[in-house]
Amino acid sequence: MLPIDVAAHSSRWRRRHPLDKAVLALGLTALAVTLPPWPGAVLVLVTALVLLLGPAGVTLRKVWRAWRVPLGFCVTGAATLTVQVGAPGAFLALAPHGWEHATQVLLRSSAASLGVLLLAFTTPVTDLLTWLLRLGVPAPVVDVALVMYRMIFLLLESVRRIREAQAARLGHTTRTAAFRSLAGLGAVAFVKAFDQAGRMQRGLAGRGYDGTLRVMTPDLHVSRRFVLLSLVLLTALVILTLVLERLLP
Repeated sequence: MLPIDVAAHSSRWRRRHPLDKAVLALGLTALAVTLPPWPGAVLVLVTALVLLLGPAGVTLRKVWRAWRVPLGFCVTGAATLTVQVGAPGAFLALAPHGWEHATQVLLRSSAASLGVLLLAFTTPVTDLLTWLLRLGVPAPVVDVALVMYRMIFLLLESVRRIREAQAARLGHTTRTAAFRSLAGLGAVAFVKAFDQAGRMQRGLAGRGYDGTLRVMTPDLHVSRRFVLLSLVLLTALVILTLVLERLLP
């Protein structure tokens, strides 16, 4: 399992209904996108981080390991706003107000990604997909998502074994050998993906697959108190943002 899945299954909020956590996490994500970047997105970022490290019980190391990848995309996307192509007198030049726009995008996107991670760190995928099925999402859509989720772990395990075999055969000793090993890894992983998909299909057919994958999940109930407190927190963030926006320059 991926570290984020292990954290979700061992989270303090594991026994809470997915709706409880979705209201809070997706609410923070929505506020990060809609509120002014300063101070709204900053408040959302700090709130999501405090919830992850505090009530959710996720360690800072796990949060950073999961957040650094989307944060890298946020930084890369924001950096492109600082330059413009085809400026008068130069092919590449600094964009007017580019740093301001880049900072705004970076604050919004990084805060929104933390809001999504709050849901991911506290809600296993099986719980989330089962809840979506009960909400009326078509069963084939949920089944495809569940199969893809399972295939991710199979492919990662295959890639790990292939890399270990290549390293044992000195496939990473030089740059040329490393590129050759990388190409071979991609080719073998592509073939194994189809092979494992075929095996899974035959296995499901042998177990009487009728078009719906059934997964055992704990019986969870919506906590009105948790949802109410989440809505109060989201409302407080909106009010605090509007107040600070007037007070701060």
